[in-house]
Amino acid sequence: MGNITYDMKYDKNEIVSMLNARGADEEALMQRALATKLEHLDNNVHLRGLIEYSSVCSKNCLYCGLRSGNGHAERYTMTDAEVLDCARQAMELHYGSVAIQCGERSDKAFTDKIAYLVREIKRLSDGQLGITLSCGEQTEEVYRQWFEAGAHRYLLRIEASNESLYYKIHPNDDRHSFAKRLACIDNLMKIGYQTGTGTMIGLPFQTVEDMADDLLFFQRKGVAMVGMGPFIPHPETPLWQYRDIIPSVDERLAMTMRMIAVLRLMMPEINMVSATANQTLHPQGRSRAIKAGANVLMPNLSPTTYRRDYQIYPDKQCVDETADRCASCLELQMRAIGHNILYDAWGDSKAFLKNQSKSR
Repeated sequence: MGNITYDMKYDKNEIVSMLNARGADEEALMQRALATKLEHLDNNVHLRGLIEYSSVCSKNCLYCGLRSGNGHAERYTMTDAEVLDCARQAMELHYGSVAIQCGERSDKAFTDKIAYLVREIKRLSDGQLGITLSCGEQTEEVYRQWFEAGAHRYLLRIEASNESLYYKIHPNDDRHSFAKRLACIDNLMKIGYQTGTGTMIGLPFQTVEDMADDLLFFQRKGVAMVGMGPFIPHPETPLWQYRDIIPSVDERLAMTMRMIAVLRLMMPEINMVSATANQTLHPQGRSRAIKAGANVLMPNLSPTTYRRDYQIYPDKQCVDETADRCASCLELQMRAIGHNILYDAWGDSKAFLKNQSKSR
């Protein structure tokens, strides 16, 4: 499977300049990104019904509330029946696609369970539900097992494409290897997943040049989808101590919008997620990201009894909102900004499908 490539090339200085845009220049950037999205993808928004399967994690990342070193985190794992109920609810709501996200484990009991759940979701939906996984770093054999079970998209965020910055937000040990992260992304692409990655925006020690390199990394890799969101410090993590030196809430949100906009210009046909973290920082955060160039939303299907315990970052929005209410709310929000939610559709990456067709 060849990588996705585009003619829309910018050098690093041009990207930095766009990321530094303010005032009229920033508004022009947003308008151009929206026009590019509408030209290549229309005004359609794809849904991924989010299933937050488990808060148990073997990693100890320095930014995440689910880190194994957080002794105050409440751990849970959904039952098989609860996961399949979420899949049924996705069908009832006409979402067309689900995403299973969880803390990272690599033991055989876990990897076999994910394969089983993927097969069961495919079975109960008669193959109609698309399945995205975001279950961390695994061996190529496990990724292949899950792909053969029926998963076809995978999100593995690099979090920071600058190796030095990567080790400022992850422990530098055998369980947190930058090289392994890159190898996993390459394996996912080789197997044939619609592979997604992404970064956090507004991290301590992160520069605009780092963020420009992130965008160039996405383009160089030729990924099919990207999820970027603002960094929100969690009080039970080591990075909490740097909360006073990171950009303000407004600037982290604005930079996220500029990152989305610039990437839409660079990679016009990929899928881009409007992260729930945007909504945590601003009541219209998700809608602003859609207008900036994103085209995917991930309404939460997880039982409300678990949502407060899936605390990657604090103050997460919609933890008490039922799936039905969330669906109605998103419909109204998208209509208000002139966008159309596509129901009963997998919402595959146009870039990936075009590239797949060329490879045949």
